[in-house]
Amino acid sequence: MRIKNRWIILFLIIAALQLSACAQKQASAEKISPVQLATMEGSDLKRLVLTEKAAERIDLQTAKVQEESVNGINRIVVPYAAVIYDLHGETWLYTNPEPLTYVREAIIIDSIDGDKAILVEGPSNGTEVVTVGVAELFGAETGVSK
Repeated sequence: MRIKNRWIILFLIIAALQLSACAQKQASAEKISPVQLATMEGSDLKRLVLTEKAAERIDLQTAKVQEESVNGINRIVVPYAAVIYDLHGETWLYTNPEPLTYVREAIIIDSIDGDKAILVEGPSNGTEVVTVGVAELFGAETGVSK
């Protein structure tokens, strides 16, 4: 009888261990937001700060604004890929003033020449602007995905 009781106890212990292994574990990791939005004083625009992983995930790329002579006049030129149009047809681009920080800036386009946008107004020569990941930044800023 004692041997039978030992086998029953052993079976119950093994069953309890298997059941505890099947229990769902509570997530200990805190959810990290891929983007932090900060309002910019005196503006409806927001400053976006991405995590390194978020920037990598959307393959975010930038290029420098250049000043070029167009028909004998020095003009601001940006890659056309940097330009985004809002719902009202206004034109914007995202500057990159600090690492992983992006700010939307209004621009006025004079003309489009192939893959270049010639601007009447825009950021100064040498400013970094986003060329890949523009739509994702716009969606994160305006809440389009929500």
